[in-house]
Amino acid sequence: MKKSELAFTAILVPLDYLLVFAAALTAHNLRFGAFAAIRPAVLLIPLSHFLIVSAIAAGVFVLCFALAGLYAVSGARKLKSEVSRILLASSAATMAVVVLIFFDGALFTSRFIVLAAWGLAFLYVACGRIAIRLLQRTLIRVGVGIRKVAIIGGDDRTTDLLVGAFSSNAAIGYQIVKRAPFFDDVTVKALDEIVAKRELDEIIVTDPSIDRDSLARALGFAQSRHLVFKYSADLLATHAKNIDIGTVAGIPIIEIKGTRLSGWGRIFKRSFDIIVSLLLIIITSPIMLLTAIAIKLDSDGPVLFSHLDDGSPVTRVGEHGSPFRYFKFRSMRPNTHQLRYGELSHLDTRADGPLVKIKDDPRVTRVGKLIRKWSIDELPEFFLVFMGKMSLVGPRPHLPEEVAKYDDRQRRVLTIKPGITGMAQVSGRADLNFDEEVRLDTYYIENWSPWLDLAILLRTPMVVLIRKGAS
Repeated sequence: MKKSELAFTAILVPLDYLLVFAAALTAHNLRFGAFAAIRPAVLLIPLSHFLIVSAIAAGVFVLCFALAGLYAVSGARKLKSEVSRILLASSAATMAVVVLIFFDGALFTSRFIVLAAWGLAFLYVACGRIAIRLLQRTLIRVGVGIRKVAIIGGDDRTTDLLVGAFSSNAAIGYQIVKRAPFFDDVTVKALDEIVAKRELDEIIVTDPSIDRDSLARALGFAQSRHLVFKYSADLLATHAKNIDIGTVAGIPIIEIKGTRLSGWGRIFKRSFDIIVSLLLIIITSPIMLLTAIAIKLDSDGPVLFSHLDDGSPVTRVGEHGSPFRYFKFRSMRPNTHQLRYGELSHLDTRADGPLVKIKDDPRVTRVGKLIRKWSIDELPEFFLVFMGKMSLVGPRPHLPEEVAKYDDRQRRVLTIKPGITGMAQVSGRADLNFDEEVRLDTYYIENWSPWLDLAILLRTPMVVLIRKGAS
């Protein structure tokens, strides 16, 4: 899912709320303004009271719109179908509002307001959706929000129809960057070159005769490179846990989602991260200030671990394999980072995989031992969460040199943003081997829910207190 699509979906809720509220105000002004000259009002409705009722009514409308599927993140929908849903949802919402204010006699002295608000709400919201559509199409024309796809399929009718639709109708928002008849080694090599240039978003398999092994290989390729994977509906011969069925250019298409963290799940998680990380920054700021002072008094060097021995910035690998600037409280002596791969490599307790973990690390300072013991060194990561580089819950942030050694299965942990805490951290922390860590992180990615995030966050303080697996 493109970020532009998420942004447009997210903005629909406040936009619809404001438009319905504006419709109610317009109806009020018409009744006690221009329409009052034709038929004077018998009883005036206090504006303050009307504003409160209108605010509640707008919320009811938005709820009905949501139940009607008007906020579903499922790609483009025909405008005629969307307008029909708006009319039905507006009618249902109006009836719900009438029931809610049944005992408020003041509003029922003006049936005009109720009817006008219903009609205007439908008109305003429909116009708002049309405006959003026009804006999206305008942005697509200048290259914003275009989905770059690879089509895997021969000269069959489904492939030709899809390619023709993408090529002739730019408003659909698809650009074909690669077309191949088979998913073989030659295709894999060509797609990897395109992925390296960040010029590919989706893979669509349209070949009706593709064998199950090739389809599974294409799916594995897409998931390991963090690409959207779709295939034509007649290829539904394998089981997938997270699927989304829809149509593109009138052709049935099934999308296999690598995670539930798409659409509104992604929007919810990011909103939650912003709010909670800001609160945690405020709450822990005294601890962070005292920690900074203690680090400075204990040893020479910077307060934060943000640069390597050669002066280059510290980086971690984030969502979709993108590197980001990383920092936390310094807990080791300066200019000793590379010793983990040299003089101290014989102390590595994670020889089972690509990760390096030094037990009883001699580089750690006195203050460093204390802040590591209670995970205080990771408190600055709240700023990274607020900035959008990390999440409160997710796989741990991995080093670039570690990620370079991952196989395709292990790269699944890069599907989402890394987290301060996660399934692996609350299930054993450093005691887990790398394969177990990947298994737990993969489970989280495939089964994410707000309740799972909450459960992990609630378990984290207890894990820190008992110091399970900490070193």
